[in-house]
Amino acid sequence: MSDTHPTEPLPDPTAQWILSTQSELQEQPQPKRRRKVWPWIVAVVAVLALAVGAWFLGEWIAKDLVAKTIRDQIVTRLALPADQEVDVQIEGMVIPQLLSGTLDDVTVSSDDVALGAFSGDVTVRAEGVPITGGAPATGGTATVRMDAAQVQALLSTVDGFPADSVGLDEPNVTMATDVKVLGLAVPVGVALTPGADAGKLVLTPAEFTVAGAEFNADALREQFGGLADVVLRDWTVCVAEYLPAGVSLTTVGVDGTALVADFAIDGRIVTDPALREKGTCA
Repeated sequence: MSDTHPTEPLPDPTAQWILSTQSELQEQPQPKRRRKVWPWIVAVVAVLALAVGAWFLGEWIAKDLVAKTIRDQIVTRLALPADQEVDVQIEGMVIPQLLSGTLDDVTVSSDDVALGAFSGDVTVRAEGVPITGGAPATGGTATVRMDAAQVQALLSTVDGFPADSVGLDEPNVTMATDVKVLGLAVPVGVALTPGADAGKLVLTPAEFTVAGAEFNADALREQFGGLADVVLRDWTVCVAEYLPAGVSLTTVGVDGTALVADFAIDGRIVTDPALREKGTCA
C-alpha cells in the first residue's frame, strides 16, 4: 500500500491580489493632513478689528480731553461765566498731532462773548498751534458777529453818537439824528458804510433822508450849510483796545441783520507776551 500525502490547495488568485495590494498600501507613506487656513484668517481679522477699535477709542478720548482743556483755558483766561458754551472742533486725527507737537487746525466758537463794550458771537480758527507753546503758531483768523443791540452798546462809547437810534440794513449801519435849523429840529436819517482802519471801526456817511427825500452829501450841505456837519462827519470807535495787540481788525461789513468784523491773528501771539497785551489805535 503506497503512502499518500494530502495535496495543498493552490492559493486563490483573488485573495493573493488583495494581500499584495494591502502590503503595498501599508508600505506607502501616508499623506500629511492639511491644516485649515480659515481659523487663522478669522483670528487675524479679529485682532485687527480689536486694534482698530482700540485706536479709535483712544482717538476719541484724546480729542475729547484736548477739546476740554482748550475750553477750560478759554473760559479761565477770558473770565467767561463757568456755564458759557464753548464749542471746540479739532480737524483730523488728534493722536498723530499730539505726537508731532502741533495741532494743525482748531476752531473755537461761542455766542455772546463780552469783552467790555465789545461783544458778539465769536469764531476763531487757529492753524499750526504748538502744544508746548515754545514756537509760534502758523496764524489764524477770527470773526465776530454783532446784532443791533450789541452794535448800539459799542457805539454808546462814542461821544455824541445817537447810539439808541442805530439799526442794521445791509450793507449799511443806520442812525437817526436832528439838525437844528432856526431853532427847529429837522430829523435826518443817515446810512453809514462800515469799514476798518488801524484798529478802528469807521462809519462813513453814504446816504441821507430828510422828510422822506433822499440826499447825497453835497446836496445836504447845500441845503443846510455848516449845520449839516453833525451828520456829514465820520464816526470812529477803537476796537483794538478791547483785544490783544496780536489780533488786528481787517474788514467790517453788514451781513443781513448782523455787523460782521473779521480779524487776523498773529501766530507769534503764542510766544510774545507783548502781543497778548491790550491793543491800541493809531
